[in-house]
Amino acid sequence: MARRLAGPVRRRHLATCGLAVMSLTVAIAAAGCGGNGSTATASSVVHCGTTESAANVPVSIDVVHGKVACSEALTIERAYAEAIRKGEAPGNGGGGPVTVTGWICQGYNAPQVVKTGKASKCTKSGAEILAIIKLSKSS
Repeated sequence: MARRLAGPVRRRHLATCGLAVMSLTVAIAAAGCGGNGSTATASSVVHCGTTESAANVPVSIDVVHGKVACSEALTIERAYAEAIRKGEAPGNGGGGPVTVTGWICQGYNAPQVVKTGKASKCTKSGAEILAIIKLSKSS
């Protein structure tokens, strides 16, 4: 059975609860406003189209940071795939990194590809292009 608090003790308890609720409300509001920048980043992703990886797997090309024309993003990703096919990428399996007209391109390892769908990324001066494999869920 709950005990009823008396006078000043009850007011202090209610004030403490009120402060906790207000703090939680402010925290939720701040998170919803994209305090860590995640909302703005997600809305600024530019989907440029589809090309093929070095293994001829369809990949979606997205510009996730910076301003990059889609024609350039697709050209860079195609040139990266071609460099891997030609054996110009160092490392086991040609994971890179490879420099393509000033862009540094790097493949993700197999566990990351399976987990995230990200096949590779190319970066230059803070801009980032991702090649994403559209993984289907098996039933």
